[in-house]
Amino acid sequence: MLRLEEMPVTVLAPHIVADPSIRSGRPVIEGSRVPVEVVVGQMGAGLTVEQVASEYGITREDVLAALAYAAQVLSMEQVRAVG
Repeated sequence: MLRLEEMPVTVLAPHIVADPSIRSGRPVIEGSRVPVEVVVGQMGAGLTVEQVASEYGITREDVLAALAYAAQVLSMEQVRAVG
């Protein structure tokens, strides 16, 4: 049986990876422990791309990649109004 540190890192999109040994395999910025959901949440809270990048020690490209990844994931969801 593979231990977490032996499990492979999955590249989900440019700059975005899932590593079972980091944040329980949630999508993070490559080379960091910063979850995509935190980046998107901070943008939603009104921070600029530059503020998020500075706050979390990531690049502008990382922030934009997190937003693009989130948009891609949402585009695959099927939500329908009921009623």
